[in-house]
Amino acid sequence: MSSTNRVLAGPPGDACFNRGVQHTGTPAGKTEKIGGIPTYVSEPPSSSGAGGGEGKKVILYLADVYGPFYLNNQLVQDYFAEGGFHVLGIDYFDGDPVHKHTEADFDRSAWMANAKKRAGEWVPKWFKAVKEIYGSDAKYCAVGYCFGGPHALGFANSDEFVAGEVVFGVYMRWKFDSGSKSLIHCASSISAAFAHPAFLNEDHFRTIKKPLFLSCAETDHTFPLESRRRAEDILVEVKAKYYIQVFSGVKHGFAVRGDPEVGDERWAKEESARGILVWFNRFTEEAAKAK
Repeated sequence: MSSTNRVLAGPPGDACFNRGVQHTGTPAGKTEKIGGIPTYVSEPPSSSGAGGGEGKKVILYLADVYGPFYLNNQLVQDYFAEGGFHVLGIDYFDGDPVHKHTEADFDRSAWMANAKKRAGEWVPKWFKAVKEIYGSDAKYCAVGYCFGGPHALGFANSDEFVAGEVVFGVYMRWKFDSGSKSLIHCASSISAAFAHPAFLNEDHFRTIKKPLFLSCAETDHTFPLESRRRAEDILVEVKAKYYIQVFSGVKHGFAVRGDPEVGDERWAKEESARGILVWFNRFTEEAAKAK
């Protein structure tokens, strides 16, 4: 196995900070605090069986730089909830998503550095609080968009998170309480997905332990063709369980900020969400049958 650990998905660029098209609709979720952290919570229909006796089905939604309360992200989360999942979107931007900054002298680099540090510290303690609410027997899936990509891979790269520090990617350092031994158990974390990711390196793929769904754009400045093919090579080498979809005619950000008036963009956005939902349903159902 190669000893290299090259960057495969780089930092967010100009396309990430271009808001694209804001979609229309009425969010169905609500704002709650989980572990003291603002969270968008979208619940499944009561008839879906998502809260049945075999453990709830939960999606951890790890948003792009616009955060879980941006309308486009809310509508995607609501779609997953309609599919039978409890969907939880952590606001690791603490009410300060990038689109709130319109000032001419906005220091994007400083904002990003603060956001990365906060997210790395908040995600583990937030998930610990999530487990206290939804249970250790819940079937947890994680999906990350752009900025959230390495966090989704963090969940997919470990059988069990224990005390101490676990490092994910080029910047994610998750710190755990010294007294905790079961923040994430291998039976709880089922599968993961990402769309147009940022901040990933070879080891994210080399150490994968959970089924991974990759939703990709033909044109992507953060995760270009060469990197995507290298990621696939690694997944083949380690015999991972994975699925890759690549959409022509779209660019980075399509899964959240694509233009619904453009045929290719609308179809790619909707098919990405549908595919992720089918992927998560497949593995949550397999886990339920295995019990």
